[in-house]
Amino acid sequence: MNIMKKLSSRNLFIFNLVLFGVIVGFCLAFLSFSCSTPKARVQAQQSNVVIPEDALAVAEALQTTFRAVSEKMLPSVVELKTVSVRRQQAPNFNGIPWEFFFGPRDRGPNNGPEREFRSQGLGSGIVVRHRNGIYYALTNHHVIDEATEIRVATRDGREYTAELVGKDERKDLALVSFRTNDVIPLAVLGDSDSVAVGDWAIAIGNPLGEQFSFSVTMGIVSAVGRTGGPGGNINDFIQTDAPINQGNSGGPLVNIRGEVIGINTWIASNISGGGNVGLGFAIPINNVKRSIDEFIETGSATYGWLGVSLMEPTREAITSLGLENRRGALAAQVFLGSPADTGGIRAGDFITHVNGREARGVQQLQMMVGDLKPGDNATFTVIRDRQPREIRVRIEVRTEQAASDNRRLWPGVTVIPLNSQIRQSLQLDENAQGLFAAQVISGSPADIVGLRQGDRISAVNGQTVNDIAAFYRVLRERTSEELWFGIIRGDSTLESLRFKR
Repeated sequence: MNIMKKLSSRNLFIFNLVLFGVIVGFCLAFLSFSCSTPKARVQAQQSNVVIPEDALAVAEALQTTFRAVSEKMLPSVVELKTVSVRRQQAPNFNGIPWEFFFGPRDRGPNNGPEREFRSQGLGSGIVVRHRNGIYYALTNHHVIDEATEIRVATRDGREYTAELVGKDERKDLALVSFRTNDVIPLAVLGDSDSVAVGDWAIAIGNPLGEQFSFSVTMGIVSAVGRTGGPGGNINDFIQTDAPINQGNSGGPLVNIRGEVIGINTWIASNISGGGNVGLGFAIPINNVKRSIDEFIETGSATYGWLGVSLMEPTREAITSLGLENRRGALAAQVFLGSPADTGGIRAGDFITHVNGREARGVQQLQMMVGDLKPGDNATFTVIRDRQPREIRVRIEVRTEQAASDNRRLWPGVTVIPLNSQIRQSLQLDENAQGLFAAQVISGSPADIVGLRQGDRISAVNGQTVNDIAAFYRVLRERTSEELWFGIIRGDSTLESLRFKR
């Protein structure tokens, strides 16, 4: 009883009430402190550094320039939507349970019904011409290749049916046209020859589908004169680190003045599926200008033809021919009756310049010759017998028939000097002489007389040849009427058949 009376006493009630108040006050104080902490922290983290007004003015001016370039270019950029249609045999499903009841049936390719398959593609383009209500948009060949339907869409959502005007697979270019009374501004084409490493580069296009269409990215020109594009493309590309992805193909690469300096074409990537790693490549716009007019006028592009097969000489060949510190390409073969043959270029000549302009390698020389107009007289600087000389050649139109006629390809064999690696692979003595036939071109004179890949050539028309310089010298001086080879094949010494010119 006494305990119960004490617990219910007035003093105990007051004590509990005070204790409760202390606890509640502590909690409120803790919450108040916690809420005020972020503000204190934010205030503590604020910097006293002031951005210099002159530096900010420069940055804002550059930002204004990028905005202006984007506003200028975006209306001229288009999105290309393509549809490719192909027909093929559908799978035949005459399996179980059909074969269980009726036995196996023929499953040949023509046994099933034929079906139509439609695949969609997306790329970019740039409006470059306007004539009589028709707009012309430049893009890549691979964007519209095999397309049966082409539609062009502008940034503001307008869409038009387009037609293919012309295409050029060697340069990966194509031109499409669409008709409208709407006003679409034309892109200004710049001068890609003035582009230098370190210049600003702005890429515009439609990467990775319509969700990211009409994107603008920025970087610099990383390099110029790059070669080795996909599919045998003969351009000398502008390299940039401006982000370029699939779907950007055919869109413009632009300089800081809002002028088109290139057509974005391909990327190099080690990412599965091909993602941007800062290695994008654009066709220089100066490689394109003549093609635009040819597409509109004739529907195709024409190339000048010299009539030589070019290669990069090996290190041993450079030493033998005296080509140290020289840039250019070796005319390993010459087409009989071609402009080169008629003009006086011979197999073994090392071409360094065209009309005074340096040729930095095989691909650039191919492009330089291709850009010559049929009927032009061009001056080629060649190194022959270690001495430079100039040869004037009248250029003809390149045709696939002429360029692929191996019967006229003289002599039709690519030779390399014997080195330690070749001697070891052929199990030859260190003092073995001759030239290794690295390639014999099918249908060529060398093939016709019986030369085989892997043979050792010891003589040309009875004249001993132990190095490449001697091989090409004898080829020039002693084969005006016929050609034959002294051959070492295995343990046998042979003489080939004779080719009458």
